[in-house]
Amino acid sequence: MRSREIEDLLRRLAPRVLGTLVRRHGQFDACEDAVQEALLAASVQWPAEGVPKEPAGWLVTVAGRRLTDQWRSEAARRQRELNVSTDPSPDEDLTRHVDDTLKLLFMCCHPELSAPSQVALTLRAVGGLTTAEIASAFLVPESTMAQRISRAKQKIKGLGFPEGPERLPAVLHVLYLIFNEGYNATSGPDLQRVELTAEAIRLTREVHALVPADGEVAGLLALMLLTDARRATRTTAAGAMVPLEEQDRGRWDRARIDEGVALITRTLAGSAPGPYQLQAAIAAIHDEAPTTEETDWPQILVLYKLLDRMAPNPMVTLNRAIATAMVHGPEAGLDLLASLDEDKRVAGHYRLDAVRAHLLDLAGRHEEAREHYREAAKRTFSLPEREYLLRKISG
Repeated sequence: MRSREIEDLLRRLAPRVLGTLVRRHGQFDACEDAVQEALLAASVQWPAEGVPKEPAGWLVTVAGRRLTDQWRSEAARRQRELNVSTDPSPDEDLTRHVDDTLKLLFMCCHPELSAPSQVALTLRAVGGLTTAEIASAFLVPESTMAQRISRAKQKIKGLGFPEGPERLPAVLHVLYLIFNEGYNATSGPDLQRVELTAEAIRLTREVHALVPADGEVAGLLALMLLTDARRATRTTAAGAMVPLEEQDRGRWDRARIDEGVALITRTLAGSAPGPYQLQAAIAAIHDEAPTTEETDWPQILVLYKLLDRMAPNPMVTLNRAIATAMVHGPEAGLDLLASLDEDKRVAGHYRLDAVRAHLLDLAGRHEEAREHYREAAKRTFSLPEREYLLRKISG
């Protein structure tokens, strides 16, 4: 096996091994350090000696021995050391490591943590990103991100694994947040952060493999694939933002579209639709349309109405207003948009002004549109979006 293949294997195994150790021994920090040492040992030994028959078991054993060595040096833990078993028992089913990946995700998405802490801890513990990489993605100093992750670990210390299927929505929400931040960065010089979208898709695939019958997991994976399929056409070579209607659809990733469409088609046929499935269905309609004009906007509007009833939030209403304008005219879209003017959740958000400006442009009210483009440009922290909005003012 080549070095790159070994690196990919270790990346996939790391969260399973960490989940197993935390389940057995607790002490998140100590287990994480031990796993990192085991991964380092494997990256040195496996290319020369070959990958062991049970690579997950090998990593668990080596990491467990690192823990034992650490505890052996601490007199206060000598008694505990006597009760610790680090080698997997011969009859242990190593497929439990797969279940431990999901349990580790549950722990990182513990309800006691804030959403930013859940995202950071998930990327660190399950995604394998370094603290520096996470800090760079969210444009904060590495020391700040290190403190956030450390506080998150301390907060969940001793709480154990949250159990039960009711915790799965929290995991999906965190993966959704990671993907969205990667696909449309909230701030900084780049519109997209590919490392985050790639990691969100990888982790969602892991969850889907663990619970393949769950419709919302499949829906979220389909949504990510169908959305990410447009990534290469969303910016110019110079990094300037390109809106959906101006993108070269011939350059969209057809393999991802086909996979996403097949996934959401099977899912909708086998279960009652949830919010992620509805969003994936909308994305599929966009991706399968040859042009913006040939897009099935009436069907998209129906899906947004369902989504607005099922999971109402201002961002859904914003998108529904656009679909309404495409079906019933821009004034109808503006009327719906007016319902958000008193909604504190979206007050001051640049997207409200940006969508209103777009609909005013469609209605021929260009001077009013320029005012709202100007306001939106002031409020966004994304440089590509700000430059795009400023171009709309002058154009």
